[in-house]
Amino acid sequence: EVELVESGGGLVQPGGSLRLSCRASGFDFNKYCIRWIRQVPGQEREWVACIAQNSGSTYYHDSVKDRFFISRDNAENTAYLLMNPLKPEDTGMYYCAACTYCYLSASYGVSFWGRGTQVTVSS
Repeated sequence: EVELVESGGGLVQPGGSLRLSCRASGFDFNKYCIRWIRQVPGQEREWVACIAQNSGSTYYHDSVKDRFFISRDNAENTAYLLMNPLKPEDTGMYYCAACTYCYLSASYGVSFWGRGTQVTVSS
């Protein structure tokens, strides 16, 4: 069974940090890029960051550039998103997804989705 399980979300004050994890199982993790996507209720999903299969290329949405860092450990079938410093506008449900290519899109090229982890940035 294909599974992507996110963890690490929570409530944090502005300026704080969180590290999200995305653990994969049931498919060949090495053959897929990993994309992080976030969604605020009532708004469209927004791609946040993407990392290629071999970690050679990473991509960031302008709104998170220089604040978020995406990485992966292929030996552990896990991807990460380090977020620091966090802003209130970063609040949302964060999903990881396995993709065929790092298209700069929330859903194009996505093969598998996780169920998400909530990030709330508030004082």
